[in-house]
Amino acid sequence: MVKTWISRIKGGLLEAVLVFPVVMVCIPILLLATGALMGRDELREGLSPVFTGMGDYIEWNLMPDYPTFENYKKLLLETPQFFVLFWNSVKMAGCILIGQLLVGVPAAWSFAVYRFRFGKAVFTLYVVLMLLPFQVMMLSNYLVLDQLGLMNTQWAVILPAAFSTFPVFICYGGFRQIPAAMLESARIDGAGEAAVFIKIGLPLGKGGILSALVLGFLEYWNLMEQPLAFLDNKELWPLSLYLPEITWQQAGYAFSASVITLIPSVFVFLMGQDYLEQGIVYAGLKG
Repeated sequence: MVKTWISRIKGGLLEAVLVFPVVMVCIPILLLATGALMGRDELREGLSPVFTGMGDYIEWNLMPDYPTFENYKKLLLETPQFFVLFWNSVKMAGCILIGQLLVGVPAAWSFAVYRFRFGKAVFTLYVVLMLLPFQVMMLSNYLVLDQLGLMNTQWAVILPAAFSTFPVFICYGGFRQIPAAMLESARIDGAGEAAVFIKIGLPLGKGGILSALVLGFLEYWNLMEQPLAFLDNKELWPLSLYLPEITWQQAGYAFSASVITLIPSVFVFLMGQDYLEQGIVYAGLKG
């Protein structure tokens, strides 16, 4: 009996420890959702320490006293700039992911399936490049893009990301799980290398590919540093740079814009969370 109670107490403590970080992550999202439904006066009253610098703590109601959709109305019906930047984000994220499919997936297949001289050394170099932050590569990227005449165009953001080493690393783990005997059997049956890649490699490596796409979307939907460095024209900016332009005097407007910006990321995450788990597994496997 005592052991049963001890086991229950341990289980309860473990659940509390696991639930706590979940609650901490969800609180900012809850604040966004409620703030988007608050009127200007209620937000001004609750956030007066931020607006005026007077007072110690902000006051926040989990449920607005007078819920309103005025902020969403202003954003969706009276702000065409929002839709321009939303489309910029869709276009840039989509082009980057398509480019990674065309470049990164075949590269990962080559590293995983074929044996060639210095292959492991080149792949290790790929992994090292993946670890380098954007700030390290920014100057070299700027010089190359300037020479190509791509500065202040969306291609300056799309092309470097399309040749990212990250999808190669993720897809490599998925392709390495395909038995070599299966590939060899297909070749013996007369299948060419392209047929082996399309009919065996892509279906069996689907988990790694989709994982790379989900992770890539979550990253490139929220790009900030690259557009700031390479795009001077604000009409070319993605949606992620629109929110910092909103002043605190437009708090409700900023909250509603944040909620709408968050929706695509949440949708993609929920649709691809199973593949994300596979990608984490593949990244941890060594081949």
